[in-house]
Amino acid sequence: MIDFAFLAEALSPATLLAILVGTTLGVVIGALPGLGSVVGLSICLPFTFGMDTVPSLALLLGVYCGSVYGGSISAILINSPGTPQSAATMLDGYPMAQRGEAGMALGWATVSSVIGGLISCVVLILAAPQLARFATRFGSVEIFALILLALTCIAAVSRGSMIKGLAMGAAGLFISLIGTDPVTGAARFTFDIEFLTAGLDLISVVIGLFALSEAFLRLASRHGGAPVVANARLVIPPLAAWRGRIVNLLRSSFIGCLIGALPGTGAATAAFISYASAKQASPRRDEFGKGEPDGLIAAESANNAVTGSAMIPTLALGIPGDVVTAILLSAMVVHGITPGVRLMSEHLDVVNAIFVVLIIVNIVMLIVAFPIVRAFGKILSIPEPIIMVGVVVFSLIGAVTVRGNALDGVVAMLFGVVGYGLRLGGFPLAPFVIGLVLGPQFEQNLRRGLLLNDGDILQFPTASWISATIFAVIALLFVANAARGIVAGLRARPEAADT
Repeated sequence: MIDFAFLAEALSPATLLAILVGTTLGVVIGALPGLGSVVGLSICLPFTFGMDTVPSLALLLGVYCGSVYGGSISAILINSPGTPQSAATMLDGYPMAQRGEAGMALGWATVSSVIGGLISCVVLILAAPQLARFATRFGSVEIFALILLALTCIAAVSRGSMIKGLAMGAAGLFISLIGTDPVTGAARFTFDIEFLTAGLDLISVVIGLFALSEAFLRLASRHGGAPVVANARLVIPPLAAWRGRIVNLLRSSFIGCLIGALPGTGAATAAFISYASAKQASPRRDEFGKGEPDGLIAAESANNAVTGSAMIPTLALGIPGDVVTAILLSAMVVHGITPGVRLMSEHLDVVNAIFVVLIIVNIVMLIVAFPIVRAFGKILSIPEPIIMVGVVVFSLIGAVTVRGNALDGVVAMLFGVVGYGLRLGGFPLAPFVIGLVLGPQFEQNLRRGLLLNDGDILQFPTASWISATIFAVIALLFVANAARGIVAGLRARPEAADT
């Protein structure tokens, strides 16, 4: 007989209050550029030591899930992702906001986030042991192949300016190499500047490249007193608008679930892979990057699906996939629970309570999104020059807060100037961010894979059936894109001749 005592713990007033507080705090922290999941969890972790086990985990899970979603708010409204996981969201979210559809863009992002999160909860409940065993088959070569697949997004978001897009992607990959070599420990591209040995902080670069450059562009153009986004309110898309988009939602959610179960990958990788997949499959692929809801659905459902599936290696194997799950694991250890193969048998009540808490968190996230978006919309109804000055000030504060180093503010300002110049030159910024976000994982897994295969990269496709499958998909995508370009060129010739 199933013991439902865990429901009493998961639905207790203390747990429900922890879920409400944690989710609300997480959404707000995620929406503020420069903070994010790690900062939110680090702030809340000390408060959990005096709490019971389930309420403490509920607080942290609320902050985690809420912050991943919250990054979409600033990505859509001010073109600056609050968290790296939302970098793909701004590709179509901000263009929608510029068209006056900020509320609808937030609605697409919110519903996709909630459904993606709920799907990941179902996958976590039903398939945690099986997915955990499958995740152990992914070594450095397989993860490298996944990252390479995600990098195909550079081509997907560079249509119309492929050369510039590829150049920006290469620049992002180069910037990600600055710092200490992950294998040898040698300093690279630091020019004997001690600050650069730790590398450039991702959030500082992204804040400068998007938020500050946008502010500089608007201040330089000297618009009138019109607000950036006037009174943004969250608008839920009608059911009719979802026709033809459900497959994209489900596919992207399952991509997020699969990638989230792999230690060391993360929500940003899932979002970009999902975005590229959606662009290839969508009949509206030409609208991607111009404010296409399919792009929002793909990015947000995937990155939020990671939140549940990321718990699979943590719970079933005791392996933290990233800093966020490491913090969650440490909280469990503090409360006398050791994640691993015996967790299901020794603490089944706690595991079941975590499942219920994750479901409730995603439902609460939908509820608290309305007042939080309304509050941000009110703030953004202030005249544009004041908003832009505020964006500059808070962006610099956020950049400095991440590592507590004032020089990160200088980095953000420098990249703000660089981003302003790139915008004027017509260079797409999205490929730069893709290269910057995926660069460290790309290099680390490439170097490890080369060490395991005697420096022969040609052995990668035959390392396992998983790597062979992923490389085959990459080859098919390359051939499909080339064929599509050739067909488009052949069709354009008769039209040009007629003209």
